[in-house]
Formats: sequence, C-alpha cells, structure tokens
Amino acid sequence: MTADVFFMDLEATSKENLPQKLSRLIKKAGVENILKKNDLTAIKIHFGEQGNTAYIRPIFIRKIIQTIKEYKASPFLTDANTLYVGTRSNSVSHIHTAIENGFSYSSMDTTPIIIADGLRGKSETKVTVNQKNCKHVYIGSEIIDANALVSVAHFKGHELSGFGGTLKNIGMGCASRRGKLDMHSTVSPRIKRKTCIGCAECEKHCPAGAIRLKEKKAYIDREKCIGCAECIVRCPTGSVNINWNQTVPVFLEKMMEYNLGILKSKEKKTFFINFITDISPKCDCLSYSESPIVNNVGVLASTDPVAIDQASADLVNQQKALPGTVLKTNLNPGEDKFKGLYPFVDWEHQLDYAQKIGIGTREYNLVKLKTLSY
Repeated sequence: MTADVFFMDLEATSKENLPQKLSRLIKKAGVENILKKNDLTAIKIHFGEQGNTAYIRPIFIRKIIQTIKEYKASPFLTDANTLYVGTRSNSVSHIHTAIENGFSYSSMDTTPIIIADGLRGKSETKVTVNQKNCKHVYIGSEIIDANALVSVAHFKGHELSGFGGTLKNIGMGCASRRGKLDMHSTVSPRIKRKTCIGCAECEKHCPAGAIRLKEKKAYIDREKCIGCAECIVRCPTGSVNINWNQTVPVFLEKMMEYNLGILKSKEKKTFFINFITDISPKCDCLSYSESPIVNNVGVLASTDPVAIDQASADLVNQQKALPGTVLKTNLNPGEDKFKGLYPFVDWEHQLDYAQKIGIGTREYNLVKLKTLSY
C-alpha cells in the first residue's frame, strides 16, 4: 500500500505568499476530512526551549490555525511537559516559554495553549497497546480527550532517534512524564548523594512512597518506584538524575508503541505536517541551535505518519550538505546525513517497526504542489 505525501517548496510569488501556500498544501492533503464542526483539535507542536531558534516560525502555525478554523473546528496548541528540568518542565514555565518564543494568545489568532499532561506532568491516561515492549503507554490526557490531532513537526537530526519528525513529535511529545521516562530508562532515577541536601522535597511528593531519607540523604526504593519522574523536577539541587540506559533499538520501538497508543484513539482523525526547514543536527529541546546541515527543503503534509517521515528523510538525504557544520561525513547528495551525524543509530529501524505494528507505510507517492505563477 502506498500513501500520498504532499510537498510544497519554499518559492513564493506575488500571487501567493508562503503562509497562503501552506494553507493550500494542507487543504490539498485533505485536512478537512479529519475535522468536524466544534471538534476540539489538538495542534501538537514544539514551542522550542528558551534560547533555541530552530523551531517552526509562529507565522506558519498561525496560518495552520486559521485554516483549521475555516472548517469550524476549535483548535488549541499543545505539547507535554519535559522529562528533564528546563524551561518547559511544568505548565507555567512551559507557557511562559511558548509566549516568549512568539506563541501568544493574540499572535495565534486567539487560540489557547493547553499543556497536554497538566500542571506538573502528571495528568495522564493509561492506554493498553499489548506490544513487544509496552503493555500500556502513558499519554497526556488532553491529547486523548481531544477529538482530532494535527501534528506539526520540525524535521531535524536527533541524538537518539537519528532524526526527529512526526513520529517523535507524537510518540515522545505526547507522552506524560512517566511515559517519557518509560521510553528512556529501564530503571528508576538515581540520587547524586554528593549534592543531595536532604530537604525531603522528593520524599514529600513521591506518590508511591518510594523515597525516604537515609543518613540525611534521599534514597529511592526501586521495588516501590512507579517511574513517574516527579522527584526529578521537584529536586531543588538537581540531584535526582535520569538513568539514560535504554538501548537505541528498544527506545525506538517503545516510541513507536507510544505512537500506536495515541493514534488508536484518533482513528481517521489525525493529520501530519513536517517542516523541513532550519534542519539543525539536534533536538529543539536544547537551549541553543547549531547551524543547519542542509538548505531548507520545504513542507510536507499527509495522513500517514510513517510515509511523511520517510519522505522527509529522503528529501534531506538528497541534498548536498552545507559547509562548516557539525556534519563531517556523508556530505554528497544521496548520502545518509543522519548516519553521518549519528553513525551508531539505525534510524530506519523505527520506520520498519512502525510499519510492522500497523502505524503506516514506508511506501509513498510524493505529490508536488505547483507554485502559482506571477
């Protein structure tokens, strides 16, 4: 089975500017087919960490919002809180960061920001998937409760998955804090005893009663720990750390199983957009952005999450690498840029596994949107 993936380049004319062209693209790709009047529609984006500059420009998100509103749906912007401690680890600082990065109520056509997993990352819904690695997955409740889901992803390199696009934006981005820890680690967090001050904040807020003070230092009982990661963001000294010990293949498979859990609740109610622009080598979760590895390519839209990521990777790999970036190998057109960045990451594994468990197909037909002439 082959999926249609619709593509627009970044050429604009006096007949049609880029936001207008974007609106035409997503209409051509069939966004109206997933929307009904009054549908509460989650637009899942990455607001960018404070200091990052590679995230999608707000002007484009505004146009996507306006296009969705043409069909009388009710959109809201959303993301889930981060596992690590940063400027998006709770809803208050997350929304502040979004506003600072240009995603304000007024600039987004009076569209609200609703963080998917609540104030502190604990508002989650347990979804049964019964897959190889996960029996259940933990998803931000506002994503599950929405009528429709539109993923808008910035396609770029990523340290663990090779690249980050639609599948990472959904699988990792919609998971609650517990879900994110589940994908990244096989064991409970660890306490750095040298910096622990024995304040007992982690103990007070542990819902499982798995933490206690021992010789004025916090101690985690791994048998009781439920992996909610609340202690990580509660610690005032950063002494509770994630065990980043998950193997890459299992991490990729778990992320696809989380996709499955999210998408199964939205049958025929999902739509995917990838911006292949400012193609940075690392995630937008960083507080800085390194130079793009190739020139801007364009924007893709599809109803198949696997096909759109496969097409995005292919389009990037068809480019010639830009000089002077962190990418030092696989520089020529047709060479694998993501393998050049992360040679030990088999990024294709996630696409193979996603296809195997029925999320979508790697086979696609690229439909190019014509530029309106002058």
